Amino acid sequence: MQIKAILFDIDGTLVDSNDMHIEAWQQAFTDIGESFDRSVIHDQIGKGADMLVPTLLPDLDEEAQEKLGKSEGEIFKSRFMQQARPFPQAHELLARVHAAGQKVVLATSSSQEQLEHYLGLLDARELVTATTSSSDVENTKPAPDIFSTALAKLPGITAAQALVIGDTPYDVEAAAKCGIATVALRSGGFDDAVLRGAGAIAIYDDVAAILADYVNSPLGNGTVDAAMESVEAMAAASLPS
Repeated sequence: MQIKAILFDIDGTLVDSNDMHIEAWQQAFTDIGESFDRSVIHDQIGKGADMLVPTLLPDLDEEAQEKLGKSEGEIFKSRFMQQARPFPQAHELLARVHAAGQKVVLATSSSQEQLEHYLGLLDARELVTATTSSSDVENTKPAPDIFSTALAKLPGITAAQALVIGDTPYDVEAAAKCGIATVALRSGGFDDAVLRGAGAIAIYDDVAAILADYVNSPLGNGTVDAAMESVEAMAAASLPS
């Protein structure tokens, strides 16, 4: 199956910002008298605040959850956002996808403000066909909304003709619920076993490694068919009975 669209996660995938988000979350939790080990927070990175906060603090009411999510966003913006840098070859990979005639889509659980900043940071405005952020959906990853909303912005392209590039198991899970296969990256700090367990069809070190192997990778050769049966089964299992 020819791949017609590549849906890219941003944090930890195109931009080296996961550690910064961990620090921002640690400060946000400290500000309300809570404390979590760095590894505990890392294991939740990839989720939006609407999914991360209830996992770690399930007893907080909805108003407090939203307030905490906003606090992390403000800390990240004031202390870290201007320091974040793209991974090497991130722009070049986006340009390679675009040059191949494939749609470039940025699909993130981060805020619209962060998305806009990253579009400029990646010099990607002329390359990107569509975007989605937490502002566009009711629920962020690992719910399917981010990717299903992105796919809806690509008329004529089916889930089987799209591919997700992400760095967390939550990217993989969210994509699978839409019937989209995922190529995972180690740049987010998750173990291969975790990424494969979530359903990743291939794993690369980072975007530079994908670019170097573009022709042979699932992006370039369309070798996702063999993996689609399990992905489609995961999507079916996620549907309400």
